[in-house]
Amino acid sequence: MEKDPKKVLIVDDREKNIKILELLCRSLDLETIRAFNGKEALEMALEYSPDIILMDVMMPKMDGFEATKLLKSIDQTKYVPVIMVTALDSREDKLKGIAAGADDFLVKPFDWEELSLRLKNNLRIKEYHDFLQEHKEILEKKVADRTKKLREGYLDTITRLSLASEYKDEDTGAHIKRISYYTKELSERMRLGSLFAEMIFYASPMHDVGKVGIPDAVILKSGPLTPAEWKVMKTHTTLGSKILEGSASPYLVMAVDIARYHHERWDGTGYPEGLRGEEIPLTARIMNIVDQYDALRSRRPYKPAFDHQTCLDIITKGDGRTHPNHFDPKVLDAFLQSAEILKDIYESVDL
Repeated sequence: MEKDPKKVLIVDDREKNIKILELLCRSLDLETIRAFNGKEALEMALEYSPDIILMDVMMPKMDGFEATKLLKSIDQTKYVPVIMVTALDSREDKLKGIAAGADDFLVKPFDWEELSLRLKNNLRIKEYHDFLQEHKEILEKKVADRTKKLREGYLDTITRLSLASEYKDEDTGAHIKRISYYTKELSERMRLGSLFAEMIFYASPMHDVGKVGIPDAVILKSGPLTPAEWKVMKTHTTLGSKILEGSASPYLVMAVDIARYHHERWDGTGYPEGLRGEEIPLTARIMNIVDQYDALRSRRPYKPAFDHQTCLDIITKGDGRTHPNHFDPKVLDAFLQSAEILKDIYESVDL
């Protein structure tokens, strides 16, 4: 069955600008809806439920900032991505847009290829959020005698969502399965409780779900990334948390922190926020070290696979890129105590 085209609400007080954006959207097989000011944008958004909104700023009756703020305050529209397309490019204007709830910015005159990528990425995020929201609502409606069956189905959905983050790279397909067992082993080793261990088992595979929003040219590049490409690659952490947030599921609540902070480092040299020490959620600290271990052990387009002992040496002694100061000392200690079990997991858990 053919899916209905995604709907884009284009908001601009100049018909010429709308026609230009309509031309691009239609070339991407997107259906378009028009609004000529912020007030009309609210009415059209509530009537037609668009999948994404391209919002001008300077308009009569209601400007783009106020319209965006109102859209983000309404349950029906608060998760619809809003890309502000504007000639305003000052820091103050961008901060004002972010404060209003804008999801992305594009400054006029815009580059068509850049706008196309921003549309695709934000639509993908909306699609995954809708997907998770739908399953949340299904769970809330089911009666007690079907709880077990629904839980199993929900966890299967989580697994498939995790697999979506790895579909671009066949060499990492088994990675997400091993991550579950690594994080559970360390949680048990640290005596964090059976509930914590079970939750991280299902939440940790979603750590890289944000990679669905990274262009293939970056994620599959065989050589070193340029500074600009590396900047794009690092956004997978914030993209991932954005995809996962908003759910009542305890698994997904835990997964939000893991996705956003699993590249933070104990010494404060990580990303995206440069958190230090216990500012980093414990789940992300556990995820960080096992993710490093599995990445070192696995073949990648830019490196060969390393054996178990070489990986331990790199993590405990450093190699110029990795340093023991990157890891929570208590987590590192548990990692070393579990080293042989982690080795067995890598060698036995496959696709």
